Amino acid sequence: MPLRSPEAFLESLRDGRRVIYRGQGVPDVTVHPHLGRGAAHVAVDFRLAHERPADPLFVDRDAPDRPASRYFTIPRTTADLVRRRDLIEAVTREARSFVPIVKEIGTDALFALMIVTAGMARTLGTPYHERVRACYDRCRDGDLAMAVAQTDAKGDRSRRPAEQANPDAYVRRVRETPDGIVVRGAKAHTTNAVFANEIIVLPTRAMTEADADYAVAFAVPADAPGLTMVASPRGFSATSEFDHPLSSRYSLTESLTIFDDVFVPWDRVFLCGEWRYAGALAKTFVEFHRFTAVSYKTPLVELLLGSAALIADYHGLLGAAHVRDKLARLIMYLHTGRGLTTAAASECRMHEGIAVPDPLMTNAAKYQFARGYHDAVRDVQDLAGGLIVTGPAEEDWAAPDVRALIEPYLEGRAAIGAEDRLRVMNLIRDLVASDLGGYLEVLAIHAEGSLETQKLTVLMDYDLDPLKRAAARAAGAAGSG
Repeated sequence: MPLRSPEAFLESLRDGRRVIYRGQGVPDVTVHPHLGRGAAHVAVDFRLAHERPADPLFVDRDAPDRPASRYFTIPRTTADLVRRRDLIEAVTREARSFVPIVKEIGTDALFALMIVTAGMARTLGTPYHERVRACYDRCRDGDLAMAVAQTDAKGDRSRRPAEQANPDAYVRRVRETPDGIVVRGAKAHTTNAVFANEIIVLPTRAMTEADADYAVAFAVPADAPGLTMVASPRGFSATSEFDHPLSSRYSLTESLTIFDDVFVPWDRVFLCGEWRYAGALAKTFVEFHRFTAVSYKTPLVELLLGSAALIADYHGLLGAAHVRDKLARLIMYLHTGRGLTTAAASECRMHEGIAVPDPLMTNAAKYQFARGYHDAVRDVQDLAGGLIVTGPAEEDWAAPDVRALIEPYLEGRAAIGAEDRLRVMNLIRDLVASDLGGYLEVLAIHAEGSLETQKLTVLMDYDLDPLKRAAARAAGAAGSG
């Protein structure tokens, strides 16, 4: 099967999947007034590969048997990880800073599953590794869109999965049959699952023996019986392209992904009760996925920086000291994050022949982005001024008599017309002072794991003992050796 065209991808979503939006069933996500925008947006992954089949950034022509999407290239070296970073950046820039995430996150999961199940095959003799490879081949050869469902509903966060009053607060195996398993529960915040062909389910945390029924990983088609996706409307509610040039045209869609006694055939089951491996699988996945995350953050920060510099220029203040100070901070914020992704690739670790981004550098990059995002938003808001929330609406600008009245007062420096200045203000409002802006601020903190998870991962991965011994030697203290 050749790489799919955008049209073929969209057609594949018309499969009778059960999607609910604002209380109503959605028969076809591709033509829905809101979800249709999202479907068209994520099709960029298919469009770029289809339009540029000879471009090695988008298409791997060395793949077995036939060309394949570059996302499916298993990273074996630093160069492979850097090229993956460059691919994610390029597609996200093309999509005006909104990552499609219908191939990125799915391949993150497949790489993690390959690593963990290879170890399980040697230690336990399980058949999962061959099943994962078959799933990988099916997704690669079919050029499929994938979503990953990892974060459980969780219920009472002070209790483990098996201790919950609601046994379905975490996705669990409810029974086995000769042909497969039946699962129940829900996964939250599943990005773009409504536009995926395959839903890959992973555990969200380490488990104990009592949690064995919750130690499950599997893949199901998006139209599997019993699977329901309740799509969130948050972040992309705008309809006016003039007032909201980003959120009226592009869309990411999170969903509560509910498994109501969904049957999973054995050949699609990758973990089933082996509780000791749940934590390793969750951690290995996020090591790839946080690398993906910090890769797709770069185009967003570039857009913030570019719009800040442009509006400062339109104001005639590009040379002002306080403006240069803020722009310098934004530049350093941008390149610190990108530099850490380069370092994460350069210091990758090999597991089962697969290059895994360095966890310390990856988590430092994600933490640096999340911790600094609100400061970056503050600087952009400060440079833009109050007009981003007090400016006229599209209807004012479209009314000739009203426009004639207000236009002279909205002009910038010489030769900068009022419309151009207003359009940049609208772009900035969409980024930092709108429904989308609020969505992005929360996303910065919680997507791919909260600030606390990055700190915990760094502390778990970093060996402090050599530094303690060096400090003891320098002090002449006990324990200096």
